[in-house]
Amino acid sequence: MAATIRSFSSLYSATLLMVLAAGLLTTYLGLKLASMEVAKVWIGAMMSAYYLGLVLGSKIGHKLIARAGHIRAFVASAGVVTASALGHAMIEQLEVWLLLRLIVGMCMMCQYMVLESWLNEQADSKNRGTIFASYMIVSYLGLVLGQGAMSLNPELTIKPLLLVAMCFALCIVPLALTRRIHPQPLKPAPLQIKVFWQKVPQSLTTIAMAGVIVGSFYGLAPAYAASQGMNTEQVAAYMATTVLAGLLAQWPMGKLSDRVRRSRLIRTNSVILGLLVLAMALLPLSGVVQLGFTFVFGVFAFTLYPLGAALANQNIEQHERVALSATILLTFGLGASIGPLLASAFMQLGGSQMLYAFMAAVAALLFVRLQQVNYQQKQQEKIAPKDYMMAAGDLVGSPLAAALDPRVDQQTVDSQMRAERYPVNDTSPDPAQFELDLTGQAERAEQVNSPAKNTD
Repeated sequence: MAATIRSFSSLYSATLLMVLAAGLLTTYLGLKLASMEVAKVWIGAMMSAYYLGLVLGSKIGHKLIARAGHIRAFVASAGVVTASALGHAMIEQLEVWLLLRLIVGMCMMCQYMVLESWLNEQADSKNRGTIFASYMIVSYLGLVLGQGAMSLNPELTIKPLLLVAMCFALCIVPLALTRRIHPQPLKPAPLQIKVFWQKVPQSLTTIAMAGVIVGSFYGLAPAYAASQGMNTEQVAAYMATTVLAGLLAQWPMGKLSDRVRRSRLIRTNSVILGLLVLAMALLPLSGVVQLGFTFVFGVFAFTLYPLGAALANQNIEQHERVALSATILLTFGLGASIGPLLASAFMQLGGSQMLYAFMAAVAALLFVRLQQVNYQQKQQEKIAPKDYMMAAGDLVGSPLAAALDPRVDQQTVDSQMRAERYPVNDTSPDPAQFELDLTGQAERAEQVNSPAKNTD
């Protein structure tokens, strides 16, 4: 396993630097805007613009990679992101920052597509799980390190932006020097949104709501923490604790989902998450207790997406997986772009605590919708024809039915069977042949009426 991970070390190194920079930039902008005392809607709009850029970048990234190749596309995108990060230091006009966030999202989606398509192509069935698990661990580690880097520069000066630019520039180096074989050009994945919403409605609903919650947290949690009286180091610790919880929860939640029905596990997750964030909105939390609450929040909030994706993949055919992946990414991106806008509007009207009150409402909506879909699916299963059918009138009306009634003696059964199979005007049958006929029909009756196997 170690050899497999080392063979992709260049891609993992690029991922670590890129995600570290992205996490640091997001937290810095949230704290900077909060210190500027701008309306909460602007903070939400900044995060929404980033996720909207991710959605738009999926189309642009395909064309860019097909035209220039993976490495050139990655280098070009990293250059634009570096310039955009430094643009925040040169201009403090909010409209320009909004545009820069959109550009960063578009270019980072192209970078993600380069890395993930490269890993996906050169991984095989024997090591694919290990490779992508390592990729997710590196991504979460980058987010945690990004929050830690924020605590090293608490003054909100230009230094965090310079560090962001350095990391985005340095993430080019591992890919530029890699000795791995370059992947084939990408082929666009068709979008079949309506088809998949009909086929896996519970999964896509979960993914959309997960996008709303995660997008709201990343965009507005720094401003919320600052409004609770935390300094920059404490805000960084608050964010890092939540992300670390998400990282640690991936493996045990994945194992649990292999033993418990995923649809039921998602509904349970949504109930616990809803109660938790409602408590975070109503209770006066601080210090270690607050960190404990946000740790548990990270466990349940950051596992909704992988649970929804796993549930979707278990219910579709192999040839549909590429199109499903494209639909999942689009659904999550749209949810994450809408969430911060709605959450910031709630915060603007009711204060910073409304961030978690909004999440509680989203979790409740998710549970209600999942319950509704689950009930509809059960009703359809009752109406749909089953593989096992109850015995029809041929057996019930046959004299052989008497053989299944313990109140009837064997002599009566024999006489009825003789009369049914061999009419009076026929010659008398051979007794041995009659015994074989009776035994065969009894065995068939027993097979028909035996309980169906439980395949659930």
